[in-house]
Amino acid sequence: MKINKINTPAINPYRQAQMKAEQAKEQPKVKTDKLEISSEAKQLSEVSPVTAKRNEKVQQLKAQIESGTYQVDAEKLASNLMKYFNK
Repeated sequence: MKINKINTPAINPYRQAQMKAEQAKEQPKVKTDKLEISSEAKQLSEVSPVTAKRNEKVQQLKAQIESGTYQVDAEKLASNLMKYFNK
């Protein structure tokens, strides 16, 4: 009488153990994100003296407008407009 293996896959217990060991080694390799800011970007993010002066002037003008004390020099405005359009 001959006995044949029916519906039994080829099982290699050593290969299965090796696969589990390889998977266990691969799992701890978690990649993390890293961010580096260049010195140039840091300089750009700082407030420059020009920007600080401009912001101070804008705040002064806002305060004058809100209090109603802001006065426009019509002659100076007209001369600046003429200079701008005559370029």
